[in-house]
Amino acid sequence: MQTKVLILFAQQVVKTAFGNKAVLLLMTLVAALLVYATVTGVMTYRQQMEGVIKFQKEVREHWEEMPDKHPHRMAHYGYIAFREKHPLSIFDFGTESYTGNAIFLEAHRQNSANFSEASFSTGLLRFGEISMATVLQVLVPLVLFFIGFGAIATDRENGTLKLLLSQGASWKEIIVGKAMGLMAVGLCFLLPAFLLLIGGLLFSASGWTADEGVRLLYLLLTYVLYFAIISTTAIIVSAIVKKAKVALVALIGVWLLFAVVLPRTTQAIGTYLYPSPSRIAFETEVEKEVLKLGDSHNPDDPYFKKLKDSVLKANNAASIEELPFNYSGFQMREGERLTSEVHSRHQSRLLDIYRQQNNVSRLSAFINPFAAVKNVSMAMSGTDFQSYVRFGEQTEDYRYRLAQHMNELQIKLVSNKKLASADKPYSISSDYWKAFPDFKYSGLNSAQAAGGEALSFLALLFWAVLLLVTVTLLSKKLKAV
Repeated sequence: MQTKVLILFAQQVVKTAFGNKAVLLLMTLVAALLVYATVTGVMTYRQQMEGVIKFQKEVREHWEEMPDKHPHRMAHYGYIAFREKHPLSIFDFGTESYTGNAIFLEAHRQNSANFSEASFSTGLLRFGEISMATVLQVLVPLVLFFIGFGAIATDRENGTLKLLLSQGASWKEIIVGKAMGLMAVGLCFLLPAFLLLIGGLLFSASGWTADEGVRLLYLLLTYVLYFAIISTTAIIVSAIVKKAKVALVALIGVWLLFAVVLPRTTQAIGTYLYPSPSRIAFETEVEKEVLKLGDSHNPDDPYFKKLKDSVLKANNAASIEELPFNYSGFQMREGERLTSEVHSRHQSRLLDIYRQQNNVSRLSAFINPFAAVKNVSMAMSGTDFQSYVRFGEQTEDYRYRLAQHMNELQIKLVSNKKLASADKPYSISSDYWKAFPDFKYSGLNSAQAAGGEALSFLALLFWAVLLLVTVTLLSKKLKAV
């Protein structure tokens, strides 16, 4: 292939696109949507981060203001952990609007995240939100299809294609050159979008990290490859179909298949193949298993009665009062261990079901490049399912350490002596819970996020290779009429 010929075909596509008033109007509308999505993304990020910082500070202040009291009462008083949004969430909202960003942490129980945007919104949220990622993933490909449908089909209809081939241009040069031109139009959306994103990051975030720079690079390369796939697909369809109108209808059908039909279908298939229990059914099952183990708050419970007898025997004590540590705290520690194991086991099974459902979507990326770029985009923006799971894992670790810390304080500092009715309840200094560190969420780094979407990256490369092979094969079989 001759470079000059490729450039000429590319320039012709670009010139035609920018010379069409209807196309220019459409491109202007999409550009306006990109600006709107950037502004709303930055505003949402700033508002939610201000709320997270404010409420996390209030929670900590209330925690430290608690007076001297029994440590187990503090374990039940609980704590609230908040998840900070990733700065790149201004680009792709992902699952953020549905998963919640705050969890109430208490002894003997694992709660789910609350206060999602969806819980405060109307039913219109189900139709999606306008984010920068949505515009680039869904609307820009539609514009590229609208520009590229007649790139070769129109030349075939008016006889220009015969002339080009008779003058020595090859089919491969025509297809590749025009795909390059359509790709250049796509970059006219992509590059300004990333400049807007960088500006939004500088305006909204307190600092710039190397990890965010790596994520931006991943995003840029992913969308470049995605637009290359979309552009080549448009030109191939235009080359195969004999009439431009038919090519337009075919490309609109491809867009609907990629952006609407397949995502909904694969989601339904995943749910059908790997059904998940309802929240009520899940919590009921957990509660049943916890009740079978025993109630650490009931001194007459069979399991904990055996535990008490074994502890007394091991310490050569006739009664709890003779033990060198607080037995009630010891019993609560054991109860917390048992209930946490049950909760964690059931939660792990539930997350495995969700992962299997998500894997169906990941595999669908080999027949739908939209699914691949969507998964990578969410992962790099820190708004994917795996980021939500990490938040849950860290909050559970914090909750368990907090509960067991209070139990340890009770074991060491509270007497076994029974209180008389006139005595004040046992309490310890509030300095002990003031010293317990605040919760701090630590998200996935760029390498971990990219590793989790290795299948999606592979799917995009598969599509690139498939289209290259298709172009090579078609260039030997296509005809000018």
